[in-house]
Amino acid sequence: MNIQTARAASTEPELLKENCGPVAVLTLNRPAARNSLSEVLLGQLGAALREIAADRNVRAVVLAANGPAFCAGHDLKELTGRRTDPDGGRAYFQQIMTACSATMQQIVTLPQPVIAAVQGVASAAGCQLVATCDLAIAGTKAGFATPGVDIGLFCSTPMVALSRNVARKHAMEMLLNGDIVPAEKAAAMGLVNEVVAAGEERAKAIELANKIASKSAHVIGIGKAAFYRQIELPLAEAYAYASKVMTENMMARDAEEGICAFIEKRDPSWEDR
Repeated sequence: MNIQTARAASTEPELLKENCGPVAVLTLNRPAARNSLSEVLLGQLGAALREIAADRNVRAVVLAANGPAFCAGHDLKELTGRRTDPDGGRAYFQQIMTACSATMQQIVTLPQPVIAAVQGVASAAGCQLVATCDLAIAGTKAGFATPGVDIGLFCSTPMVALSRNVARKHAMEMLLNGDIVPAEKAAAMGLVNEVVAAGEERAKAIELANKIASKSAHVIGIGKAAFYRQIELPLAEAYAYASKVMTENMMARDAEEGICAFIEKRDPSWEDR
């Protein structure tokens, strides 16, 4: 790589964003660093999510990546470089972990559904990213791992998302042995929704996103928020909460329109309210 090319590469955004109709496609763009979550990339991802949350034209999001890896987790070189700080890097480590956790929560609280399109290995915080997304489509070359235990850094924050997606023993197996779980097994475990031929994961994710985008955005937002809130509640509280949500949903214009359209055997006309 010549100097001019190197400079161009260094100034290229670490996150790319494009709109495919009602679907926003966010692409991790650090292929040479296996799309590791640098401070800059986390900041750009957080900013993009804030922008999307306020954009009524975006009805679903696809999170993809360039290069052979989906995401290798935190940028360990960046973190290690701060060990020379007066506090040994403690404040910076806390800053990055807090920022990453905030970004994951942004995905969960985003009104629009987020679909991961996983073409390669998603490890550590990369696996956390996939587990945090509402849905995930994996290509046959995808793999999933929480290998922190192999380098003396247990994947404690990835554990939060992972343990909320798969059975406890599957989560503990991944966390304790660090091995890569192939796409088909990840689907059987519930970590991804569907496995497709390598190279087709992005198109399949966009297809799914467009299907979701054809629904009422208002109703989808209600449902997504309710799903994540009720799942943490005891059974009786969950039903009480969901009953209130459904009552409010029944009062929405789109619920009235959708039910009438069903009864009248016609397509509904959504107003997203």
